[in-house]
Amino acid sequence: MTTRSPLFSARLSAGYPNRSAVLNELDLDIDSGEIVGLVGESGSGKSTLALALLRLLEFRGGKAEGALWFRGQNLLALSTRQMRAVRGREIGLVLQSPLSALNPAMLIGRQMLEAWRAHRRDNPDLLAALASVNLPAEKSFLERYPSELSVGQAQRVLIAMAILHRPALLIADEPTSALDAVTQSEILNLLSRLNAQMGMAVLYISHDLLSVASFCHRIAILRHGQIVETNATEEIFSRPRHPYTQALLGAIPMAPGLRARMPLPA
Repeated sequence: MTTRSPLFSARLSAGYPNRSAVLNELDLDIDSGEIVGLVGESGSGKSTLALALLRLLEFRGGKAEGALWFRGQNLLALSTRQMRAVRGREIGLVLQSPLSALNPAMLIGRQMLEAWRAHRRDNPDLLAALASVNLPAEKSFLERYPSELSVGQAQRVLIAMAILHRPALLIADEPTSALDAVTQSEILNLLSRLNAQMGMAVLYISHDLLSVASFCHRIAILRHGQIVETNATEEIFSRPRHPYTQALLGAIPMAPGLRARMPLPA
């Protein structure tokens, strides 16, 4: 029998001083090339998990304990310098507010170049990077400032920066929450294509179960800092086991005809 060895495995608790734990013995695995949706209501610990996975929680005064295994090494045991070599190169991050994440005073091309040179010193093909995320592969685009982009374009720039080094894992923290419905669909299709082309695993963090259903191979339900249920997407929607999962699915707004055909528990 072959022993399963996931790309990423988290067993941790995390929180802030003088407060109760935000994550409480959380247990989550991600396989190579897998898209996992992490779903939970506001305050459930989704963004805290994203920060903890990248060892950024400590910069906000928080602390994570336990183990974060990635490619055979415990990220919590790495030095700050060693973690900098992982963050942005082997694990990428896309945030939910692209215009806030980009530096308003720097040209797009300069910001992309800085993201590349954080780990390498050769010359990247930035035009090819733009084309890979469905942006104009033109020098004039690299010479724009963030304020000259639409929100959807800015989100694609963040994705381009996050995948410059072809990371094994991409953490997408609510990447469509600031977008209209059409642009949301375009971004999810883009991430799906990149996952297929690059074999890149994706942790897609969202409160929107419908977007997760259209995009993810597997779904993990987070409540009060713990994973209460995880299963293949089809199983979550057809046979949810945990009462909280059932409540989340029951709260999805949809036409009565669609809900009647959705096999949810009473």
